[in-house]
Amino acid sequence: MNDDNAMQRVIQDLRAAAAGGTGTRLPSVRQLTARHHVAPATVARATRQLVAEGLIEAVPGRGLFATAPGAGPSAGPGAGPPDHSWQTVTLGARPEGEDAMQALLAVPPPGAIALSGGYLDPALQPTTALGAALGRAARQPAAWDRGPAAGNADLRAWFARDTGAGLHADDVVICPGGQAALTTAIRALTAPGDPVLVESPTYLGALAVARSAGRRVIPVPADADGVRPDLLAAALDRTGARLLYCQPRYANPHGATLAAGRRPAVLAAIRSAGAFLLEDDYARDLGIDGEPAPPLIAADPSGHVVHLRSLTKAIAPGLRVAALIARGPAAQRLRAARLLDDFFVAGPLQQAALEFVTSPAWPRHRRTLRNALRERRDALLTALRRHLPGLVPASVPGGGFHLWVRLPDGTDESRVVTAAAAEQVVVFPGHPWHGAEPPGAFLRLTYAAAPADRLDEGVRRLARAVTRSS
Repeated sequence: MNDDNAMQRVIQDLRAAAAGGTGTRLPSVRQLTARHHVAPATVARATRQLVAEGLIEAVPGRGLFATAPGAGPSAGPGAGPPDHSWQTVTLGARPEGEDAMQALLAVPPPGAIALSGGYLDPALQPTTALGAALGRAARQPAAWDRGPAAGNADLRAWFARDTGAGLHADDVVICPGGQAALTTAIRALTAPGDPVLVESPTYLGALAVARSAGRRVIPVPADADGVRPDLLAAALDRTGARLLYCQPRYANPHGATLAAGRRPAVLAAIRSAGAFLLEDDYARDLGIDGEPAPPLIAADPSGHVVHLRSLTKAIAPGLRVAALIARGPAAQRLRAARLLDDFFVAGPLQQAALEFVTSPAWPRHRRTLRNALRERRDALLTALRRHLPGLVPASVPGGGFHLWVRLPDGTDESRVVTAAAAEQVVVFPGHPWHGAEPPGAFLRLTYAAAPADRLDEGVRRLARAVTRSS
């Protein structure tokens, strides 16, 4: 009985002290033991009871803290949820672009037709061959060891050979997916407050990364032939920027490929400014029409181009393996940045990627994928001509996943997206892809995320949504 009374005194003391609100430091075990003339075990029992009630928190090495505001003597179980509002002040403003990224990666609701997405429809993923490659990798003991921090040497050599231009394994660092590689490159090649040039429109993930890292995004207009070299040179001169983020092949979202006549002028502007060009070659393996031009890094022995190549888009979202390729001190800087971020990419995943891309399954998958993407792109174009002829794009991309369509002047694209969702079709608005004010209302329509025989129905539903939003 005396022990119970003593424990209640300790509990009442802690409740009174917790009245100061969330985060208040409470008396220590030593102080409570001395104050109430009780054993440490009695204090421990009292503490466990209040922790179970959610009123206090025991932080190892720091002590006891209140977790519920105003937890006075009358408080008990069910006194209300913890107040986390203090975090709003401490955390400050949310990073720009967070909502758009979450929306981009949201899983479509059941029954909806996905005309938005950044990955292959599961039916197009080579899961059988990929599973076999992962199985072979998992049986190799060396795959489970840490390996080189820059990545599996054979996988780095494969990326170097496949990119060409006399590159070597030492020029390559393996990253856990294209987004991680993009984040590493922007942070390693620029400093907080620096301007970063981007095509406009451009991949919204690049905009989000640059802004969250404290960089200033400067858009440079692009058209059907890619980024405009004249405006790029002017932007480099005006801003002093030392980095351009560029997608020369089937750019996301607008699908343009940097024209052959513009490539030398773009590289000349970058060299003249002493800048880097981050070449995001995410769609290298997503060609539909013709053969792709060599990457820009192949024409740049002096090290201005940093090349980003991901396997994720062309294979499966779960194969998060990408490479950053650079020459000179920039390669060392990228390797150091990756080491600080997460040491290295999981060995079995790297080995599985190597097993897959060096097997006959890889060229077979690329041929199958090219035919499937052509069928779906053409099916989406046919559906647009049938149901929404005003939205057929003037320029059809020769690869990639998307069509970039302009809505009629005066259309509220957000209302169209909302109305489309009500029709059980998922589309993505155009404004998040612009680094500044957009020149009009757009939608990015994806043909890789839904079967070809569902695209017509998806566009028919979209047509109803556009009509309702007019």
